[in-house]
Amino acid sequence: MGAKERVGGSFSVEKPLWRAVSAFRLLTVVYAAVSYAGIAGHFHDRVAGWVYLGVLGLWTFATVRPFSSHQRCNWYWLSTDLALCVLGILLTRAFDSGPGLVAGDPTIPTIRAAGAVLGFAVMGGWLPAAVAGLIVGLADIGEAGGLTRSDLHNIVLLLVAGIAIGYVIEVARASEQTLARALEIQAATRERERLARDIHDSVLQVLSMVQRRGAEVGGEAADLGRMAGEQEVALRTLVAEGLAPNPSYTAPAIRRGRGRDRGSEQPEAVQDLRSLIAPMAGARVTVSAPGTPVLLPGRTVTELGAAVSAALDNVRKHAGTGAQAWILVEDEPDQVMVSVRDDGPGFDSAARLGEAEREGRLGVSQSIQGRMRDLGGSADIFSAAGQGTEVELRVPRPRAGGGGANGKSDRSREGSST
Repeated sequence: MGAKERVGGSFSVEKPLWRAVSAFRLLTVVYAAVSYAGIAGHFHDRVAGWVYLGVLGLWTFATVRPFSSHQRCNWYWLSTDLALCVLGILLTRAFDSGPGLVAGDPTIPTIRAAGAVLGFAVMGGWLPAAVAGLIVGLADIGEAGGLTRSDLHNIVLLLVAGIAIGYVIEVARASEQTLARALEIQAATRERERLARDIHDSVLQVLSMVQRRGAEVGGEAADLGRMAGEQEVALRTLVAEGLAPNPSYTAPAIRRGRGRDRGSEQPEAVQDLRSLIAPMAGARVTVSAPGTPVLLPGRTVTELGAAVSAALDNVRKHAGTGAQAWILVEDEPDQVMVSVRDDGPGFDSAARLGEAEREGRLGVSQSIQGRMRDLGGSADIFSAAGQGTEVELRVPRPRAGGGGANGKSDRSREGSST
């Protein structure tokens, strides 16, 4: 029996356990019939015993489907199953002869009664299993006319097995809920990060530009710039606070998406990264890229291009409009690397980046590093005072994607400058 099974897009431990209970019921009812055939001579009413076993067997085989999953089974099915087993235990004393009782013959349902207890354990946990086990134990004591050493041994084993399985299923359910919650929070956090990047790349930059231009123009424009600056600060704070996972958040759309059949998804079209990077060249920006296409999935190309654009924005903002920038695209067999280097004044990268993130300035942490993290890649920032800044963006090449246009990993690295 597997520990986990994928059911409806989520992991479930219950379905394999229900299948095990269903199989246990079938096997034990067959065992009960074989066992009764061996001791039928001890019974003064053999036919009645066979009639009971026939009813129990028909019930067991007819309820295979209800006992195959939590959704189909309910307390009515479990209670009826338990009642039939208890009835068989009590009828054993009525049908058995005196010598059979003295010889310690097993009850007519034998270990089939344990299947009812296991059903209660999987359905409700350890407490219902303990109650069902006690009912079976009391029936055994009544059938034997008192508590015997053999009955005590069997009752203890039945209680231990039922309670243990019930406790395990309770822990498994709690773990399942925790895992589902963690996946929802992770998905919600990724969505907030994506929205934060979009806001930084559009709204926040516009507000920042309005603030600077308003201060330069003066007059009413200065008041407009001041208000734009206030809104920029408020929006940055809101975005930064919104990145913290919200434990009360639910994502039904995300859960529905996880339930889709992965085999039905269409492969993502590839694009040439150079077509997105080349237009960034200008009087102050030099682009160097391979002479052959750098093919990557469309989403990867879009996100990588947005990260490069964010890095250039930082060059213009912090190094000045007169700073020179160089973009280098390197196509390697297992990854693609894009570096953005400038000749600006540089800075203490560790201290500056940590301070910017605390103040809600998410240009690097989300627009650059966040994008690379979502793609399974990395973004490294190298800078020192007076030595400029370099941003290295790396994304892994999909295994099935091959190399480039011709799928070879040893293609030419000859660069071309734009």
